[in-house]
Amino acid sequence: MNVAIIMGSDSDWSIMKSAVQILDKFQIDFEITVASAHRTPEKVRNFVESAQNAGAKIFIAAAGCAAHLAGVVASYTTRPVIGVPISSEPLKGFDALLSTVQMPGGIPVATMAVNGAKNAALFAAEILAINDEILSQRLADYRTNMKAEIDDKDSKIKKAAADCNFKI
Repeated sequence: MNVAIIMGSDSDWSIMKSAVQILDKFQIDFEITVASAHRTPEKVRNFVESAQNAGAKIFIAAAGCAAHLAGVVASYTTRPVIGVPISSEPLKGFDALLSTVQMPGGIPVATMAVNGAKNAALFAAEILAINDEILSQRLADYRTNMKAEIDDKDSKIKKAAADCNFKI
């Protein structure tokens, strides 16, 4: 296993599903679980230790509200931890963002944007690609395809505007 994903709640799945899709697209093996930093701290610790023993190189931790999960995960490992703050009421994820990004010196957590699961998986892939030429090429191809998609969208919009006699 290369990536271990831990979510503070099953309600985070609707956001974290995009991370799983990216990992699957790049053929990166992963494990996923739900465990709470506050309600099941021993489960968090056991998952981190077990995942590390199984070969996890990177952890992605997602949580909302008082999002201490990524920091707790980072306290149990020296492997890279990527935090994904999840938007929730009433502060729309700002509380989770601050809880994730404001780590004390010595326990780093890379923090993505609120609901930034897709970028968390891409960042994990980039870290793994440092020592994996095949994965590195897959990432380069992914970016080339993104560029082509934008160029195609640009052409479609210009055509639609021209059809409406708008000057571009």
